Amino acid sequence: MLRYTLRRLVLFVPVLVGVSLVSFGLLHLIPGDPATILAGVESRPEELQAVRHEFGLDLPLPVQYGRYVARALQGDLGISVHTREPVAATVVGRMRFSALLTVLSLTLAVVIGVSAGVLAALRHNSWLDSVIMLLALIGVSLPSFWLGLLLLLVFAGMLHVLPAGGSGGAQHLVLPVVVLGLAGAPVIARLTRAAMLEVLGQDYIRTLRAHGLPEVVVVCRHGLRNALNPVITVVGLQFGLLLAGAVIVETVFALPGIGRLMITAVFARDYPVIQGGMMLIAVAVVLVNLATDLTYAWVNPRIRGERA
Repeated sequence: MLRYTLRRLVLFVPVLVGVSLVSFGLLHLIPGDPATILAGVESRPEELQAVRHEFGLDLPLPVQYGRYVARALQGDLGISVHTREPVAATVVGRMRFSALLTVLSLTLAVVIGVSAGVLAALRHNSWLDSVIMLLALIGVSLPSFWLGLLLLLVFAGMLHVLPAGGSGGAQHLVLPVVVLGLAGAPVIARLTRAAMLEVLGQDYIRTLRAHGLPEVVVVCRHGLRNALNPVITVVGLQFGLLLAGAVIVETVFALPGIGRLMITAVFARDYPVIQGGMMLIAVAVVLVNLATDLTYAWVNPRIRGERA
């Protein structure tokens, strides 16, 4: 298992290098001059030159990239052009909130999706199966921002039982978690149903039932565990999708997360914040994918034997 883990860690290094290189290159193709934004449109040429020198914007791009990577390896992501604060402290603080929001949403999505998928598979071709799959189709089709606005209208505007936005307590996370959780649950439900139908049709499942094992033991211990392999992969991918979807949800609910910070930085042409946020998100997604691979190998020991 240790060899498998080290192998996966090594394979993720080129991913991080590629993300840093692509993000650095794309940001320098965006129209606009950060020095002009910081110094003001009416600033004098010598003031612009001083700002460019301070932030290293007057250096060749390869040199800028090399300096950025060297500082990033030491935990220094630069200084924000807009707020003049350290980028690392800013993005890490915002990332904590977004990570909490994403983990809670993913937990809700897994609970709803797996439960609904197993129930639909056990009641295959029944009215319950049709209702669950219809709800899953509707859930996949609904935009998260529209669902967020609808829940705001009902629970904050009409019923006045939940806050409309901001942060400050657990009640502020209820609506955002529900929105993101309902966005991820349909995909998990559909995949769980398909995997369970395939497993429940196997000969060993019929043999276990013929031996008189309780249905709960057959379904949960033997059926669901063997059906979890593709579901685990999708759950890992859903983390990245929910983290990306949090950008919209954080904007709708006025939450202090990394997504809202990135939107503000894009409009302000704050290159260091954008680069730092993209790198931190990439690291988070890579670590989650690593955890997904390790969980996949733990559930199915043949995987780590084949890939070691």
